[in-house]
Amino acid sequence: MATEKKYFTMLENHPEVFTTLAHTLGLPPSITFHDIYSFSPPALAHIPRPCLALIAIIPLTPSWALDRQSEDARLGDPKTYYHGNSNPSSSAPIIWFQQTIGDACGSYALLHCSINGPAASLIHPGSTLDQIRKDAAPLPREERAELLYNNKAFEEAHQSVAAMGDTAEPRDRSVGLGQHFVGYVKANGRLWELEGSREGPLDRGELGDDEDVLSPKALELGLGRIIKLEHESGGQDLRFSCIAMALKDEQSE
Repeated sequence: MATEKKYFTMLENHPEVFTTLAHTLGLPPSITFHDIYSFSPPALAHIPRPCLALIAIIPLTPSWALDRQSEDARLGDPKTYYHGNSNPSSSAPIIWFQQTIGDACGSYALLHCSINGPAASLIHPGSTLDQIRKDAAPLPREERAELLYNNKAFEEAHQSVAAMGDTAEPRDRSVGLGQHFVGYVKANGRLWELEGSREGPLDRGELGDDEDVLSPKALELGLGRIIKLEHESGGQDLRFSCIAMALKDEQSE
């Protein structure tokens, strides 16, 4: 791996950006992303169901940072908790990548939500996503990270949509923006929280056959958990951006 860390241009959490990136990497044109303005039932009515995945960008508040540290410490040695596809634990169904590319958390979130859960069955054969998934599946976590770090097609796809955003790149890359992209998918009847800067995929609990990632239970187990942490700590209302991955509603076309 390169001695000097590689950086991408940070993506905006915008439906057009992520829809274009998803298609470029290998998901079909029937996949689209939608803004979520509220989790109230009327506000979610425009999103086709079942929802395939959620991608949220969340500020790293003190309460969430403390919870992350405590949870990661309880998980123990990262190499033991999540070694890769050979790990016999419950996380084995998930293909997860440790993030080693700076400012690429948006593309990592999309990758995690595309190669895991219901979207994985829609990937075009021979596409970048298909190749990454096949190549990464048998590898341990360190080799997976290096595989993605050196993947030119992944980098080119990311950079091709980076200009669609309006946020300028930070001049000092040593200063983090304090926000994290987090993906949520349903796989094997469980809700998974996927973020490359954690120690592995996080199993947030069981979902019923009729419950997708936008169901009340999934929201409670996932994003609702983070919102509750902030409220219980006495912090201000958590302001975050969230988009939903879904198949186009043919009836609306």
